[in-house]
Amino acid sequence: MPAVDKKKTAPLSLLFADDERSLQELMKLELPRMGHTVTVCPDGLTAVAAIEKNNYDAIIVDLDMPGMTGVEVIGRLKEMSPATEAVVLTGKSTTESAIAALRYGAFDYLTKPCKLVEIEALLRRIADKRELTQKFHALERRLERIEGAPKLVGESRPMARVKSLIDKVAPTESTVLILGETGTGKELVARAVHDQSPRADKPFVAINCGALPENLIESELFGHAKGAFTGADDHRVGLFEVASGGTIFLDEIGELPKAMQAKLLRVLESREIRRVGENKTLTVDVRVVCATHRNLAEMVATDGFREDLMYRINTFEILLPALRDRIEDLPPLAEHLLRRFRPHAKPIEQQLTDDAVTALKAHVWPGNVRELANVIEHATILCDAGPITAEDLPQHFNRRQLSVAARTSRGPTTLRDLEMEAIHEALDRNDGAKPKAAAELGISLKTLYNKLNQETGLKVA
Repeated sequence: MPAVDKKKTAPLSLLFADDERSLQELMKLELPRMGHTVTVCPDGLTAVAAIEKNNYDAIIVDLDMPGMTGVEVIGRLKEMSPATEAVVLTGKSTTESAIAALRYGAFDYLTKPCKLVEIEALLRRIADKRELTQKFHALERRLERIEGAPKLVGESRPMARVKSLIDKVAPTESTVLILGETGTGKELVARAVHDQSPRADKPFVAINCGALPENLIESELFGHAKGAFTGADDHRVGLFEVASGGTIFLDEIGELPKAMQAKLLRVLESREIRRVGENKTLTVDVRVVCATHRNLAEMVATDGFREDLMYRINTFEILLPALRDRIEDLPPLAEHLLRRFRPHAKPIEQQLTDDAVTALKAHVWPGNVRELANVIEHATILCDAGPITAEDLPQHFNRRQLSVAARTSRGPTTLRDLEMEAIHEALDRNDGAKPKAAAELGISLKTLYNKLNQETGLKVA
């Protein structure tokens, strides 16, 4: 005997509009039995009047009604209450009208005669999407309280240009490609584009394409049906659906496999997605912002990235400068980070000694602002409440400064010095993660540990 799904659907406030009297009476009884509240309307004009007076989580409308069609009702709904989901009912043998309604922003459609279990399953999906969206907004608010609102810090000439480009592109619907080295703050720029756009009060969904297993990327982006593959024990809403009405940020898009690049291109061209395991398509209204630290043109030349996708996402390009190219922004950046780790601290002049500032400015910052954040956090932990000195900076950071100073003072370095400098640069780029640094350098982890031990004379943990 199959297991009973005990998960309860969150109650929804519904509007049902259909000119069939029998269906009206049925929904008055059955929708409340499912746990929802419902307003029943006999036609489209009555439905629009109800929408003007009340807020609904979802509406279910017949496509063919006297006075005003279901498509027209959905059009008015999206003007008055864009967050309300719409489901269309159609009694026609073809689904052309229903598909047209999806293009106007309907969540899904059902063909008459439909079963109550189909309506219940569809309402569960709407409730799940609503719950996920609410959780996302709650997490966003918590993060803002903890870290403060996302902020682009710096008044240097390169950053002034970045802010100017954001001001120009944010109010548009253009796809944006953000380029820059790892750790330069590409997600902050994407958030700034969203926050200054007409979609600012809608979801901002960020996903790192390089962090997802290849076999799960399609499911994460587009969702899947229950039973679509082994382990798909329930229906899953994809991130494109979660972001509908808002912005989706595809970080490290250069890491997408070629097969997924083709599917993403189709979504960008058609604004339609298809869940894994389903044949029907859904229309999504999202603005796409992408980012990568890789050279996409070189990847196209080596057949690592689709040329048509590169041109499609590169409607408007924003190039983020490396921290070493805007070193004058380091003091305000350090102050911003210090406020994060010491919310009630004194002004920056009393928190960093001159030797610490000199050391910070002399660093080449291969890890950019992300590396600076790690260095500042490390220093605040080590020095307790006192001002940060050069000795409070991380050991590998100090070793790099000494190495640079020694090389500058004595001229040419040995092969061993250059080798150790390459090792420390790799550790910096990978935030101290030795397995990643070893892989980047093309040496074994054991060899990396041996070289570090030889340098310090101590056993490296």
